[in-house]
Amino acid sequence: MTTQFDAATGRYVHLDLDGVDHRVYFEESGQGIPLLMQHTAGADGRQWRHVLEDEEIRQSFRLIAYDLPFHGRSLPPVDRSWWSEPYVLTQDFIMSVPLALSAALGLDQPVLMGSSVGGQLAIDLALHHPDEFRAVIGLESSMKQEAGLDPATFYDPAISNDYKASIMYGLTSPTAPEAYRRESWFVYGSGAPFTFSGDLAYWMFEHDIRETAKTIDTSRCAVHLLTGEYDWATTPDMSRALHEQVAGSTFQQMDGLGHFPMSEDPDRFLAYLRPILKQIVDASPAS
Repeated sequence: MTTQFDAATGRYVHLDLDGVDHRVYFEESGQGIPLLMQHTAGADGRQWRHVLEDEEIRQSFRLIAYDLPFHGRSLPPVDRSWWSEPYVLTQDFIMSVPLALSAALGLDQPVLMGSSVGGQLAIDLALHHPDEFRAVIGLESSMKQEAGLDPATFYDPAISNDYKASIMYGLTSPTAPEAYRRESWFVYGSGAPFTFSGDLAYWMFEHDIRETAKTIDTSRCAVHLLTGEYDWATTPDMSRALHEQVAGSTFQQMDGLGHFPMSEDPDRFLAYLRPILKQIVDASPAS
């Protein structure tokens, strides 16, 4: 057999977040325009493994998929008694991670692409830090999340991680390859028990740009929105309503995809993503 290696390589970087040292894991591949990729709530950067390996995209983009602190391989900080306090993801904290990572890696106006909680992050960054990013790509984004998920049901000793994973499996497209739907399920089943519930605090409650979406300036930071046809948590209509409020943004419904497009059916997702990335390359000054 011939030994085979993926293109992506992983390492850790230490980031000062809220005065606390966080050891953050990230994987990267490719070269060119930096593209930071934020995973969904309660998951980690493994969701982006298919994008990291796409040969065409790697020719023009430096792809960087990171694990939020407390997620995946980004272990909790050792300088804080994190176990003695509830885990609650806030808008300020989640925005601070890509900003600090970009500074630590010396990135020049990266693109931020995120899904679900990452999709809300993308829009909040375009609103609050438009000059730090040349563009954002929001997957499954909305002005205000209206899905009827109760965070308390996702962190209870009587409820297993398998329950959370099964609910997320139901958010994938029924037409997606079964192996990749199960991969999405697997990632959710292996997360720390409290992270999903804590992440929903930001996704469901704190993120609310119903009054401010119209102030996003796409001449400073381009905004692109993609939402899966089968996503019942953040529906295409919710993302379309956001698009209608953000002048100059783009929106497309991704037919045959659900809430986790990058992991549940990567080939179909990449067909929607590549034209957007070409727009970003064409709009970027030649190096």
